[in-house]
Amino acid sequence: MKIKLGVFFGGKSVEHEVSIITALQAIENIDKEKYDVVPVYIAKNNKMYCGDLIDDIKQYIHIDNLLNLSTQVTLAQKDNKVVLLKTNKKFYENEIYDYIDVAFPIVHGTNVEDGTLQGYLKMFNLPYVGCDVTSSAVGMDKYVSKVLLKENGIPVLDCKCYYKNEEIEDIIKSVEQDLEYPVIVKPINLGSSVGIAVAKNKEELEEAIEDSFTYSRKILIEKAIKNLKEVNCSVLGDYEDCKASECEELDKTADILSYEDKYLSGGKKTEGAKQSMNSGVLKLPANINNELKEEIQTLAKRTFKILGCNGVIRIDFLIDEDINKVYVNEVNTIPGSLSFHLWRAAGMNYTELLDKMIELALKRNREESNMIFSFDTNILEGYANGGLKGGKGKLI
Repeated sequence: MKIKLGVFFGGKSVEHEVSIITALQAIENIDKEKYDVVPVYIAKNNKMYCGDLIDDIKQYIHIDNLLNLSTQVTLAQKDNKVVLLKTNKKFYENEIYDYIDVAFPIVHGTNVEDGTLQGYLKMFNLPYVGCDVTSSAVGMDKYVSKVLLKENGIPVLDCKCYYKNEEIEDIIKSVEQDLEYPVIVKPINLGSSVGIAVAKNKEELEEAIEDSFTYSRKILIEKAIKNLKEVNCSVLGDYEDCKASECEELDKTADILSYEDKYLSGGKKTEGAKQSMNSGVLKLPANINNELKEEIQTLAKRTFKILGCNGVIRIDFLIDEDINKVYVNEVNTIPGSLSFHLWRAAGMNYTELLDKMIELALKRNREESNMIFSFDTNILEGYANGGLKGGKGKLI
């Protein structure tokens, strides 16, 4: 009997459209002999939809029409199964749209990739693919992840963190005191280069801060490397065992790679799931020697385990070529296209990669099912007999 695999994608995120592309690429490559795929689209208002057209990329050009032709659903537990209930069923219809054995969140950005969706799925005791709630949240927060990695001896760039309620002049004064131009300004919890800018002087810094705060209430500012090479590496596995992929190098002409560089210029060359979305701006393999490649792969695996990741992640590295120093830049817990091109270069096809990720999710679920998360006590009996007040008339 096939495993019912619910693929969740979309969501209230600036990376909504990127999630759709990644998910539909994955659905195209999932082994249909082993899995019965149930696509679940999360609209920008967080309502979930299923239907025969949900996995057709052409339908998303006219999203309102697609939603009108689809069925709105919500998760529920029924008869020891997690089911998709129709929220607006007609009186003669079955209330259950379908059921799910395993969830595969293929989402990007705030409100979905940051542990929000993972926590929602966990509430239903539903096995899900990828990082857990904690590692998803930590991986999304660029500042928290840097602090944690630095504490464990992983090289990261010095940075400063600021909140939206702080005066911009005070932020600029702090940056100029502790860092030096050029600097990079980033929203704390976004990806795909959204809201990121390089500032070479005070005027550019002020503009970059204002723009970044439109996407997040907390931002990160760090020193920019002038003679920079950017290299990415993916990791697959769990806490017991993981391995690193081939490395890729970003081929850019500007200070940073933009959203358009990543998804629009490369996307014009993409046919279905044959290429990564940003394949037009990558060198694969990276132009680095074996010693540097091994250093990056080792750091990637250490980072994966320190953050408690699971499934496939991508880690972005910065190399200061003036001093030949490698830094971990950030972690992508659900990378665009699931970094399948990096694993294809390492000898693993996309279908095998997806299968391995699902196996890791089921393994984690088996392990957690043998752990104790709650136990019965008579504590409520005592409160029922004695009331809610303590011995001195105070709530405990």
